[in-house]
Amino acid sequence: VQLQACGGGLVQTGASLRLSCAVSGLAFSTHSTAWFRQAVGKEREFVAYFRRSGHTYYADSVKGRFTISRDNAKNTVYLEMNNLKPEDTAVYYCAVHTSVLSTYPNALAYKYWGQGTQVTVSS
Repeated sequence: VQLQACGGGLVQTGASLRLSCAVSGLAFSTHSTAWFRQAVGKEREFVAYFRRSGHTYYADSVKGRFTISRDNAKNTVYLEMNNLKPEDTAVYYCAVHTSVLSTYPNALAYKYWGQGTQVTVSS
């Protein structure tokens, strides 16, 4: 299984970015997917989740600004990020939910991870 994330970059406060994560090696449409992020010196934190049923969930810190979506035909999950703030600066990781024993905000529920893409928001 491979996850390839891209789309990060250096932007100013208020700008937008769209992250992409291409997934291969598993039945993408039957798995839920998520985005996490990790800032320097902090633990990895949940950002957004796309349940295979189509329902989406977000961390309170990004609700209303970020949108998770996916294209099952392309085996790709996206994260549209609007009105970016300096506190959004982090490495962003995509992941595939593989454990029914852990709920979606828990990083332990994900066996497969992308390599991460850096997002830096300047003030």
